[in-house]
Amino acid sequence: MALILYAATSNPGKLRDFSTAAAEEGIAVEPLPGLADIPAPEEHESTFAGNARLKAEYYSRVAAQQGNPVLVLADDSGLEVDALDGEPGVRSARYAQDAGYALPGTGNAAPVSTDDRNNLYLLDRMHGIAHRTARYHCVLALARIGEVLFTADGRVEGEILTAPRGRGGFGYDPIFFIPELGRTMAEISLEEKHALSHRGRAFRALLPQLRNLPH
Repeated sequence: MALILYAATSNPGKLRDFSTAAAEEGIAVEPLPGLADIPAPEEHESTFAGNARLKAEYYSRVAAQQGNPVLVLADDSGLEVDALDGEPGVRSARYAQDAGYALPGTGNAAPVSTDDRNNLYLLDRMHGIAHRTARYHCVLALARIGEVLFTADGRVEGEILTAPRGRGGFGYDPIFFIPELGRTMAEISLEEKHALSHRGRAFRALLPQLRNLPH
């Protein structure tokens, strides 16, 4: 019987990355049942590791209280830009919102997606900066009944462009350039992304620890 991990996320991109990496080892990753009905915890930690552990502990405790003492996989991930001292970091998903960023001449009600707004805000913050190295960083935590069993880390190094390129991916992918490929994360195929994604790398780093778990 395959080992099943229940992911504390409804993000289809994250689920796809985790499931693809897990399938290579005969492990199944499924969304945590009833996730939409569980109030989300406040992610108040200042690091990806802290928030990943917080979420894994919380959701695995709630699942156990509901009669499902399952293995819960939680992640925290985002973009770290060296010239901005690691920003947006744990604020990656709400970077522009937290800053109260309004698109020039449009006001806060502009019909722009959250991802596009975050990208535009980051490009504004990077205006005139020559040193543009950055990385995608993911930390995974696996917990059961409120106790973290294992953690793992994955990173992808790159650079921030001055304008978006590509229509694939999500988040900061259109402005995250991978020098060795000569393309942004939004320009590569799903197969290439699965092979080098920070979430896939974090999951593969978790695998040696999973092999000793009872199924």
